[in-house]
Amino acid sequence: MKRLALLALLLGTAFLLTACPLNPPPPPPPPASTCSPTPTGSLSTQALREPQGLGDFSAPHVPGELLVLPGGLAPQSLAARVQGVEVRRALEGGFLQVKVPPGQERTKAEALLQAGARWVQPNYLYQPLASPNDPSYFPRQRPQLNGLLGLESAWDSEKGDPNLIVAVVDTGYLTHIDASGRWYLPPGETLDLADNDSDPVDDTPAARGSSPFSHGLAVASVIGADTNNGQGMAGVTWFGRLLPLKVARSSNGWITTTVVASAVRKAADLGAKVINLSLGGGGFDAVLENALAYARGKGATLVAAVGNDGVDGVLYPASSPRVIAVGAVDNDRRKASFSNCGPEVDLVAPGVGVVVLAPSNALAQASGTSFAAPMVSGVVALYMSRYQRLYGTYPTPDQVYQCLVQTAEDLGPSGRDTGYGFGLVRADRVMTDPTYCFP
Repeated sequence: MKRLALLALLLGTAFLLTACPLNPPPPPPPPASTCSPTPTGSLSTQALREPQGLGDFSAPHVPGELLVLPGGLAPQSLAARVQGVEVRRALEGGFLQVKVPPGQERTKAEALLQAGARWVQPNYLYQPLASPNDPSYFPRQRPQLNGLLGLESAWDSEKGDPNLIVAVVDTGYLTHIDASGRWYLPPGETLDLADNDSDPVDDTPAARGSSPFSHGLAVASVIGADTNNGQGMAGVTWFGRLLPLKVARSSNGWITTTVVASAVRKAADLGAKVINLSLGGGGFDAVLENALAYARGKGATLVAAVGNDGVDGVLYPASSPRVIAVGAVDNDRRKASFSNCGPEVDLVAPGVGVVVLAPSNALAQASGTSFAAPMVSGVVALYMSRYQRLYGTYPTPDQVYQCLVQTAEDLGPSGRDTGYGFGLVRADRVMTDPTYCFP
């Protein structure tokens, strides 16, 4: 199974979530950037790939499992043609989850293709996309939220629709004194998709460690910590519902293709208009792509982080054309050294030294594209809120995309480039643009 990273890609056989300790030793220096922004040309529509062939078996994945698009063959027929293959269950989008002997994933995948399957991939493992720095207690946020994003003037126009749902597909949530009024936990719903229960509390190893850090809480707090309440930090939005969908296993923190895909579908079915994915893995994932298409078809705008390796290569799902891919800049508008490059980069947002909520009602400071992505998700929520208030309906994902990229502040090489995309997201421009945002 594909393993997603919470955007500090961690090596190993299990999904790992990097922590932001409250009293850590000095952190290691960020990786030296080996990618340089280069022009990519004007805005164009990327062709969607139809899955055919084999997935990437060099990427981390769940031993003994494959995901198969049978290509018209009956499930029983596939299992009968390849020895050692057992169909476990049917997935959305026509895929099958099958069991094979551990260590023989690629061999059995090739045999399934020869038997007539159209596409076979591992059940990938994903990791969180964070590169936490030293924690801090309530440093000033204004240089980022206003100096870069222009939020103060944007807030004059819109602070957020109380009924708009933003889904945070991540490690879950924790109660916090500065986020008590924002969580949306519909009763009777499975919100912990990883452990198949209704309680999405983050009890992953990183959240339970000696220096606990909750990636899901931190990401959600950037979008919507309680704001203007005289304590803690400010979120990009003041109002709205935060839907925490836990996709990391409590026992080991693993995040897999099937769980993330189920969470994306769950978010769309529960009415989320914005879905934040601060996680990433290897190459194209047909099963997750199918879920992204489903959510987008239901009007959800998808936002994902590009990765923290400082190299050429945008992680998936940010590399999907159905997703707004977000890189990170520092407070001087320079591309963060860790932020990945690629022609799929759409926008950048602050991602260095971002103030976030931490366990035990604490505040921390974290760096990574994991925390740039929710900046953009928050601006999307503000735009959709104002659009709905003015026109009585929410904008489509295509409208959201055009609004944000056409109003971005161009950085780096002139025009779209591989490091900054179309540029820095600007909430102040979004709220006042009469051409692309509010025609």
